[in-house]
Amino acid sequence: MVPAHVGIIMDGNGRWAKRRNMIRTQGHFEGLKTAKKIVKAAADLGISYLTLFTFSTENWKRSAEEVGFIISLVKEYLRKELDFYRENRIRIRHSGNAEGLPADIRSEIDLACRQTADFAGMQVILALNYGGRDEIVRAVRRMIQKGITVPEEADLRASMDNPDIPDPDLIIRTAGEFRTSNFLLWEGAYAEYYISDKLWPDWEKADLQQAINEYENRDRRFGGINSR
Repeated sequence: MVPAHVGIIMDGNGRWAKRRNMIRTQGHFEGLKTAKKIVKAAADLGISYLTLFTFSTENWKRSAEEVGFIISLVKEYLRKELDFYRENRIRIRHSGNAEGLPADIRSEIDLACRQTADFAGMQVILALNYGGRDEIVRAVRRMIQKGITVPEEADLRASMDNPDIPDPDLIIRTAGEFRTSNFLLWEGAYAEYYISDKLWPDWEKADLQQAINEYENRDRRFGGINSR
């Protein structure tokens, strides 16, 4: 069965550029082109939700030049590709700390989310200024604001960024790294992980299909016994 929700840690943009004697920002540019390609592939394959780890709360530690380029690239992408999302009836959503983003980026995200809110196709969740720990802390603060003093698991889940979105079935990480990198810590508790040695800008639809094929051969027990 095709996973309903796939998360992708898009890693390797900088290494892709370095191997070609290019500046790191060129790798991010190519990575963004790959993201569009994989979004279309995911929609074609019947995936309902796709979460892309676009910019983490820790990425602010990078050079001001690189951070500025990534942020401006995201802004340009949201504006330039809005027609692509309209044509494919894809809904855009955001996960992460919006208050920590520049005002112009927040405006672009809000516009994209509003203009695609009624689309019934695949939902693309942009994890932008996102960190799993930060999301949990913000969820706890929301519960406090609601007056919840003895929270249950359901209360915390209801206070996350997008509580209506199902937990990811499959989380993909490219560039051969074996780390969660603070991505969907709560939601990904029982996700299946797929590690690809390929750098993100080199990814094609066939790579996504391969990841799904492997996922379909996994036995998901969620702490129970083997059902096969």
